[in-house]
Amino acid sequence: MKTLTTLIITLILSQTLWAKSKETIFVEAESFSNTGGWVIDQQFINEMGSPYLMAHGMGIPVKDAETIVKFPKTGKYYLFVRTKDWAAQWSDAEAPGRFQVLINGKPVNKTFGTEKNDWDWIKGGEVEITQKETSIALHDLSGFNGRCDALIFSADPEFNPVNELNALTAYRHKMLGIPDKPKNAGTYDFVVVGGGMGGVCAAISAARLGVKVALIQNRPVLGGNNSSEVRVHLGARIKQDPWPNLGNLVNEIGPERGGNAQPKDYYEDDKKLKAVLAEKNITLFLNCNADGVEMEGNKIAAVTAQSIITGERFIFKAPLFADCTGDGTIGVLAGADFMQGRESRDVFGEPTAPEVSDNLTMGASVQWFSNKKEKPAPFPDIKWGIEMNEEKSHALTRGDWDWETGMGVDQTKDFERVRDYGMLVVFSNWSYIKNHSSVKDKFANEQLQWVAFIAGKRETRRLVGDYVLNENDLRNHTVYPDGTAPTTWTMDLHYPHPENAELFPDAPFRSIAKHIEIYPYPIPFRCLYSKNVDNLLMAGRHISVSHVALGTTRLMRTIGMMGEVIGMAASVCKKENTTPRGIYNNYFAQMEKLMDKGVGDTSLPNKQTYNLGGTLKK
Repeated sequence: MKTLTTLIITLILSQTLWAKSKETIFVEAESFSNTGGWVIDQQFINEMGSPYLMAHGMGIPVKDAETIVKFPKTGKYYLFVRTKDWAAQWSDAEAPGRFQVLINGKPVNKTFGTEKNDWDWIKGGEVEITQKETSIALHDLSGFNGRCDALIFSADPEFNPVNELNALTAYRHKMLGIPDKPKNAGTYDFVVVGGGMGGVCAAISAARLGVKVALIQNRPVLGGNNSSEVRVHLGARIKQDPWPNLGNLVNEIGPERGGNAQPKDYYEDDKKLKAVLAEKNITLFLNCNADGVEMEGNKIAAVTAQSIITGERFIFKAPLFADCTGDGTIGVLAGADFMQGRESRDVFGEPTAPEVSDNLTMGASVQWFSNKKEKPAPFPDIKWGIEMNEEKSHALTRGDWDWETGMGVDQTKDFERVRDYGMLVVFSNWSYIKNHSSVKDKFANEQLQWVAFIAGKRETRRLVGDYVLNENDLRNHTVYPDGTAPTTWTMDLHYPHPENAELFPDAPFRSIAKHIEIYPYPIPFRCLYSKNVDNLLMAGRHISVSHVALGTTRLMRTIGMMGEVIGMAASVCKKENTTPRGIYNNYFAQMEKLMDKGVGDTSLPNKQTYNLGGTLKK
């Protein structure tokens, strides 16, 4: 088995990423040598330019993040901190995310996280540096998600840092010495971007069939929504006709216990990681965010990616790629056709579609739970949250899938606001229940134990393939000859909860699900590759389906089986020197043989028997 030390991108932070010019020192917060209780948040790199550190303490201040910075000389410097007041767009009360910068243990004369609702450089005033090697720390004051992108120390009193995204990115690269030409990460048969269930199964499936794979994941763990960071359990059914051996790999790596918003060990992150590391044909790149492509005609020649820890850039070359990002990120970068929002009824003739197209999508969930302690567990009486009362609040100890925000918001461009609002409503509700509600005595010993800061998305963009699966196919059970992974859940579409939407008309945060029964349905292979990017496969919520059909295909066991299928397709592409469309036109019989055999361990009992969906037609 390979170990993490063999990987180019590892979980171990070796040194702080900082840089100095003659008069200016630039320090990336996410590269602090000791992040303490702060977490690295990379979800919004494309929105604000960088990962950042966040004090996710759920109302209890977290331990300091610390590092050593080497200054070219001692003396006076002017401090700038890139941060924001994340709740300012909803409240003008005292900011929740307050923190200090400590220099050799002493705070500067400024509290950060209290100004501006967008990312910007905040002046920290003049500071005295008395040692060339100086300890710098971020000191959380609230436990409520203070955040820091970077710090600048400048000896120039006229210095003014740039904040516009492109200019700031260029400045980062210049200050940190990141070359324009990325480092060669190798040439592979198949590059898979995205380490959720689809990406992990695609990588393992291809590797077991003799394909040399690079698997790129922008988080420290694998599993996506089924990881301990998001905590959504697997859903739908495996091992169904016409390919009962599809799903054996999902069974092999999937957690044995179900449940949303459960303790960390329910999600078995290590099982997924060990399965990937056991494959000699896979090279894993954790904490690596793919953010660019190089094209040759209608084909992707290479994907570029950046370490979210060090900022170092890499390039991955291959004849074949898979977009398993969930957002269609690689496809969109490559110019793939995509859909977003709800299609109008006349596009596919779907009875459930609206008469006029709109931007409504399903939302993202920030799940949470509390634990009961032996003694009272106080929680701050916050003033910066949304207004709660007996009618608006929810006296619960766990927030499940239906704590859902961001419907109708572009979750690829404005997702930080969606996630932040998801956290805001959790904290607002909990504060009211604990401090003001009629049941506060019953909740006295309940302590907020876990709140997701990685939000679980359901729907953003959907890449267009040679076929777009739609509601009528599923309702009429129109089975095509290129059927692959079976989808077995209902068409499960989420909408704002009517009562919650009435109470919070500007931004509801609870949802309902409406179900349309289907028969088990094999997803056409033509839905698993791009229509206009010739060497791009896909597995995830962003495959080629209508908004309505997405209601069934987005379940993670189904997505895992999609991954198994496109891994098989990668082996056929390699063997026959063809494209995914070439498989459909000329070699699909080989796919049928592979799907009939499967790639997972057939000796294991089926432990994927929870959360199967109970309204499937027989």
